[in-house]
Amino acid sequence: MTKNARHAVAAPNVFDGVAVLPDHAVVIEGAHIADVVPMDSLPSSMPVLVLGGDTWLAPGFIDVQVNGGGDVLFNDAPSASAINTIAAAHRRYGTTGILPTLISDTHDKMCAAMLAAQAAAADNPSVLGIHFEGPFLSPGKPGVHNPQMFRKPDAADLELLTGWPAGNVLVTLAPEQVPLEFIAALSQAGVRVSLGHSMATYDETQAALQSGMTGFTHLFNAMRPIGSREPGPITAALEAPAAWFGMIVDGVHVNPEVLRIALRGYGHPMLVTDAMPPVGGKRRSFTLYGNEITVRDGRCTREDGTLAGAAIDMASCVRNTVCDLHVPLTKALCFASTEPAEFLGLGTVLGRLAPGFRADMVAFEPIEVDVLETWVAGVPNEMAEQEAATG
Repeated sequence: MTKNARHAVAAPNVFDGVAVLPDHAVVIEGAHIADVVPMDSLPSSMPVLVLGGDTWLAPGFIDVQVNGGGDVLFNDAPSASAINTIAAAHRRYGTTGILPTLISDTHDKMCAAMLAAQAAAADNPSVLGIHFEGPFLSPGKPGVHNPQMFRKPDAADLELLTGWPAGNVLVTLAPEQVPLEFIAALSQAGVRVSLGHSMATYDETQAALQSGMTGFTHLFNAMRPIGSREPGPITAALEAPAAWFGMIVDGVHVNPEVLRIALRGYGHPMLVTDAMPPVGGKRRSFTLYGNEITVRDGRCTREDGTLAGAAIDMASCVRNTVCDLHVPLTKALCFASTEPAEFLGLGTVLGRLAPGFRADMVAFEPIEVDVLETWVAGVPNEMAEQEAATG
């Protein structure tokens, strides 16, 4: 079976992004899905991979916040090869699309990261764009970011951020630190704008939403908390039916009970990993801004205890969403695929298993969400790894 020939992948449970279809098959032609049909209706001449047991087949996961993976940190290596290493590390956990994420850095580093993402995306369908988390952030909520990198945006920043019309550029910023006109200009150019590392008030957040902002980066973390007289950005996020908020469901960043409250709001939840180099890697430590970051007991922290991203993969986020947030598996899968696809404006080509959509899929057993295989643009991960190994 070649990767371009018309073939099918069948499973006892096919979740197409809307419903679970028992004993169905996804027919693949080239990089796209040709049809989703009952298994017994497939032509006898068609090559079929039949997944056994209680296997589920679902849309591939999309992670819009990936700082690193495979022992590589994007900030340290803003190159196409580094991005490909990061994407490959996450693909083993069902992630078929990523936004490599640059943590607050210099303008020159941002330019290098943009060129790297463009080069990687030209050859690697897993690379959907780029996420700049900063540097237009609040000194009052720096998290692990270096406040010395924080600055106000200028014309050169706007030119850079709007210079990739074919890509998906996401910018996390603190709206109180930038002019509303900057948010509007980004939005009008097709750039996704997300609030994060911010001390914005509720009114400032509402003004940003009205100017085109549609996202909230790792909700609850590094943002003004809800107050009795100042509701802040979290309240605005939960009230906004046209906005998406990222959730790091690792049991460390946010208490599960708090996230369960967030799920009762009107905003659209989506899972993110905020992953650092140890995900899919061999080392349990790395450096950021010259500081050693270590993973212990599931926490990725600086020596002073400050959280520094996460050491979790998307499959584990899905499992935790089911087990800790008491969310049905189908809804958790949507949080990992359909919702981020919609957030990025890719909801007509990614995030579902339907004719015309790209054949990005993940097969897994449903109890622990152990990933068995991942397909990106119709190519199984096993084949992709073999091709990478042979050059």
